[in-house]
Amino acid sequence: MKALLEKLDIAYKDISIYEVALTHASFANENHVDKNERLEFLGDAVIQLLMSGYLFKEIDEDEGTLTKRRAQAVREEALVIYANAIGLSTHIKLGKGETQKGANDAMIADAFEALFGATFLDLGFSAVKKLFQKCIVPHLHRVWNIKDYKSTLQEIIQSGDKRNISYHILKETGPSHDKHFEAVVKLDQTIILGFGKGKTKKEAEQNAAKEALKKGNYDFKEGV
Repeated sequence: MKALLEKLDIAYKDISIYEVALTHASFANENHVDKNERLEFLGDAVIQLLMSGYLFKEIDEDEGTLTKRRAQAVREEALVIYANAIGLSTHIKLGKGETQKGANDAMIADAFEALFGATFLDLGFSAVKKLFQKCIVPHLHRVWNIKDYKSTLQEIIQSGDKRNISYHILKETGPSHDKHFEAVVKLDQTIILGFGKGKTKKEAEQNAAKEALKKGNYDFKEGV
C-alpha cells in the first residue's frame, strides 16, 4: 500500500483509510474488517464533480454534449483504464475464492473510486484534485472511443419516430460479492430488442444494447 501511495504522490496522514479503500467485500467478510463500499460511494461523487469541472473548463460545448462526455469518462470501462494505468488491481484485497479468479472490472472500478474517496477524506479536495490530474486526465483521450452501445441505440431510436427504449433486469444471481445479471432492452415497453448478461447491471444493459444493434444491422460509430 505504501508503495502505491508513494507512486501516486499521496502524502497520506492515515494509511488505514486507504487500506479500507482497497478492501473488497469478499475479503472483508472473511476477515471481519471494513469493506470499501462507503468509500466507493464517496469517491464516485468526487470524481463526478472533478470531471464536471474539468469538462466545463476544457470543452466549449452545450450541456447535452458535456453530459455525454462525462458519462463516457466516468463509466466502468473508463475507470478500469485509469486504474490499470497505476497497477491498482494488484493491490486490491480479495477473498480466497476471488483471489483465484482475480479482480474483475467491477471490482477494479469500485476500488479506484474508493481510492478517491479515501484521498478526499484523508487530505481534502486539493489533494484529490491533484490525483485526478495525475491518474485521469492523461488517459482521457483513450476513453472517448469506448463503445457506448446504450447511447448509440438511444440516438438511433430517437432519430426516427421518437419512440422510447427501456432496460429491465430479468435475473440477479450469485453472492453479494460475485453477482451476475441478465438484462433486456425493450422498445415502447413491449417489443424486445435484445438480451445481455454481465457482472454488473451496467454491463448487462450494455450487452443488451449491443445485441439490439447487432440484430438491427446498425453501424456503430466510435467516439463523440
